[in-house]
Amino acid sequence: MATQEKEVLEAHDLAGLSSEQLLRFYRTMVTSRRLDDREISLKRQNKIFFQISSAGHEAIGVAVAEHCKPGHDWFFLYYRDRAVTLALGQKPLDHLLQAVGAEADPSTGGRQMPDHYGDVRYNIPNTSSPTGTQFLQAVGAAEASTKIPSIPGLRERVEKFENDEIVIVCAGDGATSEGEFWESLNSACNLELPIVYVIEDNGYAISVPVEVQTAGGSISKLVASFPGLHIVECDGTDVVDSYRAAGEAIAYARARKGPAFIHAHCTRPYSHSMSDDERAYRTEEELAVQEARDPLTVTRALLISAGIATSAELDAMEAEVEAEVAAAADEALASPQPDPSTAMRHLYSEDVDPTSSDFDTEDEPQYAGDKLLTMVDLLNSCLREEMERDPRILLFGEDVADVSREEALGQVKGKGGVFKVTHGLQQQFGSERVYNTPLAEANIVGRGIGLALRGLRPVVEIQFFDYIWTAMMQIRNELATMRYRSNGTFSASMVIRTTYGGYLKGGAIYHSQTGETIFTHCPGLYVCMPATAEDANGLLRTAIRCDDPVLFLEHKHLYRQVYNKGRNPGPEYMIPFGKAKVRREGSDITVVTCGALVKRSLDAAKLASEQNGIEAEVIDLRTVKPLDMERIADSVKKTNKVMIVHEDSLSWGIGSEIAARIADELFPWLDGPIKRVASMDTWVAYAPQVENAILPQTPDVLAAMIELAAY
Repeated sequence: MATQEKEVLEAHDLAGLSSEQLLRFYRTMVTSRRLDDREISLKRQNKIFFQISSAGHEAIGVAVAEHCKPGHDWFFLYYRDRAVTLALGQKPLDHLLQAVGAEADPSTGGRQMPDHYGDVRYNIPNTSSPTGTQFLQAVGAAEASTKIPSIPGLRERVEKFENDEIVIVCAGDGATSEGEFWESLNSACNLELPIVYVIEDNGYAISVPVEVQTAGGSISKLVASFPGLHIVECDGTDVVDSYRAAGEAIAYARARKGPAFIHAHCTRPYSHSMSDDERAYRTEEELAVQEARDPLTVTRALLISAGIATSAELDAMEAEVEAEVAAAADEALASPQPDPSTAMRHLYSEDVDPTSSDFDTEDEPQYAGDKLLTMVDLLNSCLREEMERDPRILLFGEDVADVSREEALGQVKGKGGVFKVTHGLQQQFGSERVYNTPLAEANIVGRGIGLALRGLRPVVEIQFFDYIWTAMMQIRNELATMRYRSNGTFSASMVIRTTYGGYLKGGAIYHSQTGETIFTHCPGLYVCMPATAEDANGLLRTAIRCDDPVLFLEHKHLYRQVYNKGRNPGPEYMIPFGKAKVRREGSDITVVTCGALVKRSLDAAKLASEQNGIEAEVIDLRTVKPLDMERIADSVKKTNKVMIVHEDSLSWGIGSEIAARIADELFPWLDGPIKRVASMDTWVAYAPQVENAILPQTPDVLAAMIELAAY
């Protein structure tokens, strides 16, 4: 570089950036903007079907990426991070393939709308549409950075890990209004994680301005009290200031000093998306001020004034980019969409099938003694044996550890969960693998997703099913969709254990809820409901070893019952999903049931036989997703009459779906109506007498048997 050129560069205080870097930045920024423009044009021609632009965010994007290592660091992005992905290595064609819904789209294979970035090559987990959900997943991924080197035997089991890796999580200012943002910051600071928050503040969340979103109008001022959080504010339209801020924040996190926070003030020169018209809520004066701060305009002026390039040279560069984007658009438009036959692919693992014989050792238990153990005992035993087998398994949630203060270990008996299912596991495996979390269900599940994306195997606990709803966004929109929306390039294998159900005498509304059908309605999620101790042991082992997310429902009433006790079936005992069990043979009526209603159905069947000569066959589903329709069909073809007995409300419960399938598939074999026995369509009351009336009881099942037998 000539001396005169050096003097010009220094006069502009370019934060150590070279001419080559600045020209590369500008080219990437222009590419990002031209991709926005091309997508907008294609949308107007009805050649693509959605568009949301990254315009105004290009400078902070390239600046952050410059300090990162593609395929080394991890990136949880949002829909305005086009420049980040281009700077990390994606090509214009990658973006346009997604825009047209092409099979070759590396982010989603045509499954997700445009501008939702993902790329396994660069450690970019697939971006979803809900705002703010990525924060907790990023915290989980950063948590993995601290777990992998500290847990013996774990490093060898994880494919991608670097000692100095960091996690970048990006979002707009509007997403900071989500509760999960605050939950994530709490954990990031509490755990001193190597994570960098990049808040790209363009002043608006669609039409809602920042002063309405954020008290005081500045998110960096609001988070200033978080301990250990290094905060850097910058002009996100100024590539030099952005580079300086990003370098400072990323160096802080990479040095393992704790989390960092970049508050970048950007612009949004285009409307929120093509479904929005910003002229409806922004004045001409405001739009003019924004236009003057356009990062492309600002950066081009810098390059010229610093003597790095002439106007003509930049015109030529921009023309090259325009041609490159146009060629990529033509190629993308010619690229085939996925075959319709692939619609059901990647809901679940293509390699590991928990319904297969690989997971069926039920007929070969290796009993460890004759002692009968409760469901709590055998769940604990399964967790202990699986954690001994696989160092990737982590156990966390509220109250799951024996103690939170390690100095108390050995001095107290330990908590180990409200119901003692996890008792003693922290004592054996240490606090890196068994630990407590804040009282925040989304935090538990979201962090679990991040850990699972990194190759760990979290088994998380939601203390009561009644409180799972704050985690519903993470479960349905994130966990269950991860494999599908990334076209199988990312997955999150984890188990969510939670207690459910009534029959408690005093559980009332908020400790008696069921509602399994809400989760069976989530494609990509398995749902288990064991009724016996040995089944709980075998199904949990299958859940842990399979490669997909599992909701494992443990009925509180069944935890310590005498009638469902079993022996320890050994460390390789597994029951495949979708394999129901006939608990009682019968010839007159088929009873399809699960959970706490298995025992009540068996009791009713015994009475029906003794008092009325009715022989009922009782089928315990064990898993409700998948559903063993083959076992149900075999029984119905034999008995010609069927009833479904379940604990949840009668309307919209699993009985409705099972009855519909029986009507569709088995109508020729039916000699009577399909009966259902379930709870009243109300909440469970506190008073035991009212609770008993609301929940289905043995006499209710017996009465239905007698009524059905009369047909």
